[in-house]
Amino acid sequence: MSVKPNGLARAAVRFKPASFAGTFVALMMSALIVAACGVLLETGIRASVPAERYANATVVAAADQSARVVADTVDGPEETAYPLPDTARVDAGLAAKAAAVPGAANAVPDFTFPVHGGGSASGGFTGHGWGSHAFTGTALSEGAAPHKGEVVLGADAARTAKAGVGDTVTLETADGRADFRVAGLAEAGAGDTTGEGAGGGTAWFADAEASVLAGHPGQADAIAVMAKKGTDTDALAAAVEKALTGSGAQTLTGDDRGEVEDHGLAYAKETLFAVGGSFGGIATLVAVFTAAGTVALSVGQRTREFALLRAVGATPRQIRRAVAAEALLVAPLAGLLGCLPGIGLAHWWFGQMQDRGAVPEAVELHVSGFPLLAAVGVGLLTALGAGWAAGRRPARIKPGQALAEASVERLRPGVVRTVLGLAAVGGGSVLAGVAASAAGSDAANASLGVVMLFMLAVALLGPILARLCAGLFGLLLRGGGASASLAAANSRTNARRLASAITPIVLAMAFASTLVFMHTSESHVASEQLRDGITADHVVTAPAGLPADAADRAARAPGVDAAVSLLDTQVLVPVRGGGETSLQGTATQGVADSGAQLAKVQDLGVREGSLDRVGPGRIAIDRTLATATDVGLGDKLSLYLPDGTKAAPEVVAVYGRGLGLPAVTMDRAALDGHVTSPFADTLLVSGGEAGPLRALGEVTDASGYALAQNVDREFGAWANYMMAAVLGGFAAVAAVNTLVMTVLDRRRELHTLRLVGSTRRQVLRMLGWESLLVSAAGVALGTAIAMITLTPMMRGLTGEFPHVPPLLYAAFAATAGALGLASVTLPARTALRDRGA
Repeated sequence: MSVKPNGLARAAVRFKPASFAGTFVALMMSALIVAACGVLLETGIRASVPAERYANATVVAAADQSARVVADTVDGPEETAYPLPDTARVDAGLAAKAAAVPGAANAVPDFTFPVHGGGSASGGFTGHGWGSHAFTGTALSEGAAPHKGEVVLGADAARTAKAGVGDTVTLETADGRADFRVAGLAEAGAGDTTGEGAGGGTAWFADAEASVLAGHPGQADAIAVMAKKGTDTDALAAAVEKALTGSGAQTLTGDDRGEVEDHGLAYAKETLFAVGGSFGGIATLVAVFTAAGTVALSVGQRTREFALLRAVGATPRQIRRAVAAEALLVAPLAGLLGCLPGIGLAHWWFGQMQDRGAVPEAVELHVSGFPLLAAVGVGLLTALGAGWAAGRRPARIKPGQALAEASVERLRPGVVRTVLGLAAVGGGSVLAGVAASAAGSDAANASLGVVMLFMLAVALLGPILARLCAGLFGLLLRGGGASASLAAANSRTNARRLASAITPIVLAMAFASTLVFMHTSESHVASEQLRDGITADHVVTAPAGLPADAADRAARAPGVDAAVSLLDTQVLVPVRGGGETSLQGTATQGVADSGAQLAKVQDLGVREGSLDRVGPGRIAIDRTLATATDVGLGDKLSLYLPDGTKAAPEVVAVYGRGLGLPAVTMDRAALDGHVTSPFADTLLVSGGEAGPLRALGEVTDASGYALAQNVDREFGAWANYMMAAVLGGFAAVAAVNTLVMTVLDRRRELHTLRLVGSTRRQVLRMLGWESLLVSAAGVALGTAIAMITLTPMMRGLTGEFPHVPPLLYAAFAATAGALGLASVTLPARTALRDRGA
């Protein structure tokens, strides 16, 4: 069938532009959402950061910075990579092998590690091996290169330490506190100024002892290989790869070198994939779903015209062709215009993620024609499909029957539509039951299916639900006078029109409530657990980490009962979800003292076992993690340490406050050699005064610490609110669009009411009651879907029921009501004015 625009289509668009304005807006908004998410997804796929530290190293050999899981799928084994929380390292001896390959001028093991000066957290430096000066551009300004027991200081570090050549400085590293002779002073090169620590100073040590000082004897962060003049980069990379075969090292060139020095890129890709892919998929479905409903409404509003065309001899083929041609006239232009603000939304969204530290500043937004073409194509296919489905019945029935159905609305939806709607209700109910009996990611995944299936059910069973809502709310409207009664009667008689207005409001309320109240529920439980779990009187923190003897020094302060230092990090834990195994990044604390001492400053809410048994090869975990991994007391929990090393410690305690506090508690010594920084992040102190502790770092009380931790969760909150705003805002625009379309389509009806004696105020009051009914029904159904979705999800994730702030919920409901009222009354006033009524 040809879909070239014919005379019927062009005339319809030209002489009834209002019928197509709503369709145009819906398709344009759909393209906006698809284009924005597509641009972010493409950026996640193509994201890279240019090498800075390794800019002058032709080839970099480094360990794989991901843990990989192979899962069996329908298409066969599939490998998935998960970024490591910390740096995986390689054998420093590989430098000699790399240096021996043809074309290599030199190969240097690189080390980067934190250094404390003077026994306080305030003098934090970044330590390197002196050999790195070969590719960073660092040069001596005074003195000589360091030997064992010596150090070269940068200008900032020398000022902080108040030391010059020949002086002795006391420095603290992973190997402990020791005195070092200052062998020289250096001017940091470009490669060294890109990664200076919190203290802003740099110190260089002899390569022979750098790995020991870093806490990883015999290991290096990477091997930097410099090429001889005229050597081809690809040839050198291939030669290095061959020489290092079997070592586990990867050879990297170009921008791939940047991933070794900036681990934030891997997490940025995950974030962009989550926004552009996972959320983008849902947003695209919602956009298509809403746009299709608007197209179907537009076609349905012209049933009378189609019936007349059939009566005067138009063939079914001509009707179908006219509907398809209308889509061709409207959809491409709407898609192209929607892409422009879509690109703008992607730019703004990407910039916000960079401002919040989720994406490195060096990553650039990629905009190509692929997501824009996809946005236009999705809109066109949606318009064609929805128009074909809506125009199928008026095109195929007999002319006389078409005229009869155009004057009276069909009371019952089609059999296929009803069966599909009931199947969606059944599927959503089954998934809700699965989510209620699941935990962790299984509950979350099942709940996502719940909201999608129930939204599909609302769309398919809309006329039935609308008639039920009209009947129920009609009872409440009886006391509102003639206008309210007429509004109720109108709603019952025109259930399809009511359903098309209710569905977008349900959509906005369901998705916005699910995303926002999911965060409020998690935050509420986490805040309570954190507040109840920190029993210490004082909490000491420092940006560069605390001195190694901080706990001992605090314990000696007057009145102190207990002082326990904690090293905060993450481990990767294999969890089952949706029939597949994935690696979950899990907050972990390394404890440098006994469980009895920890209990004096932190109440984890132990439910099984004892923290006293935590030690080498033994850990304690949160109950939610225990459920997700199906392990219990005495079982071995397989996990990956921060640098990717596999371990399987025994679970000796299970506790209940792992959402506000770390979900894994382990012996601090078990993390030695597996983290970059050996210095504790937090010191919990019971008893005593704050004054003597200020020499160790910033001191606050438990409530202040809890507030700071909640601020750290702000990106998660912002991400959820942003997604809710995008989906809810799109659905709200769709609701307004639909309501305006329905009111403008009723101009004949409103004029008739004026002719039979209704005053302008009575007509507007009737429409106001109708908008109230639409808003109330949409809010009620949307709330029901959100609560059915959230309850099993939150029970699985937190063990608690959803936390819904009353004022926030009231704001959602009030917004829906206000939008509904404005969307009805404003176009109604215009319609009545146009009629001279």
